[in-house]
Amino acid sequence: MADKETHFGFQSVKEDEKQQKVGEVFHSVAQQYDIMNDVMSAGMHRLWKRFTVNTSGVKTGDSILDIAGGSGDLSKLFSKKVGPSGQVVLTDINASMLRVGRDNMIDAGLSIPATQCNAEYLPFADNSFDCVIVAFGLRNMTHKDHALKEMQRVLKVGGRLLVLEFSKVWEPLSKAYDTYSFKLLPFMGKLIAKDAESYEYLAESIRMHPNQETLKQMMVDAGLSKVDYYNLSAGIVALHKGYKLS
Repeated sequence: MADKETHFGFQSVKEDEKQQKVGEVFHSVAQQYDIMNDVMSAGMHRLWKRFTVNTSGVKTGDSILDIAGGSGDLSKLFSKKVGPSGQVVLTDINASMLRVGRDNMIDAGLSIPATQCNAEYLPFADNSFDCVIVAFGLRNMTHKDHALKEMQRVLKVGGRLLVLEFSKVWEPLSKAYDTYSFKLLPFMGKLIAKDAESYEYLAESIRMHPNQETLKQMMVDAGLSKVDYYNLSAGIVALHKGYKLS
């Protein structure tokens, strides 16, 4: 049987190669990741993340799993939300990104455990968390459907999954957005992170990610209920929310 193929940006690669290739991208950009996020989004990513936390329904004492949490922006925000009686667990599959996140937590004076793991095989028991968040990470996963089922599995009944991800932009803006993504973004990557290719991949990966309605159905198929989404910045980014009701 031939090895199954998947996409790595606009390329077709064998499934077992994608994880390694994505890993190479994030090993390369880890040290400049936060700076590039601010430059690429003109700081908007911070507003998107605050919106996510503020609409999460999370309360004091809750337990949060931050998947593909990278440098830890959302872990820090959720830690303030749940307080000392709550718990946040920061995870990432990439050791370089997780190291940056762990260091950021220490610098912020936060005691947040950092765990390296694959979102498709989460090392947590069923019904463990009140909220699971994955921000700008789902599109890099090889088997998104399996990862979503794992996220649903580790949620407590009544808990919610939040997926913050680049999505399908409002059509009148698509040409300008393409110019930005495929011309300016790699240029900024080369200038700041000394790596144009990784940012070419990131731009391509956004185009290959499911649109708003497709991702909504994928979350329903993974066992989540009351799934809905908010378009942010004209659909450049969407926040999907779904609940585990049984």
